[in-house]
Amino acid sequence: MKIRRTRRTGQAIVEYIIIIVIVAVAALTVMGLFSDRIRNIIAGVASTFGDNNASTAVDKKSTEILKEMDKDGINLD
Repeated sequence: MKIRRTRRTGQAIVEYIIIIVIVAVAALTVMGLFSDRIRNIIAGVASTFGDNNASTAVDKKSTEILKEMDKDGINLD
């Protein structure tokens, strides 16, 4: 009887892990698709609260920013 309970508990854990992985992949997909839009929204909020440099950060797309980074992720300019 205990063997069946162990299997069911293990099965439940695996199901939870699968659900977490699916949610994480969906979140990454949404962030990838809407990254420029989210960055624009955050820059708009930042400029509303007084950061004037936020509008200059929005001029480039995220793909352009990634191309300008070196292999360590540091901007060269």
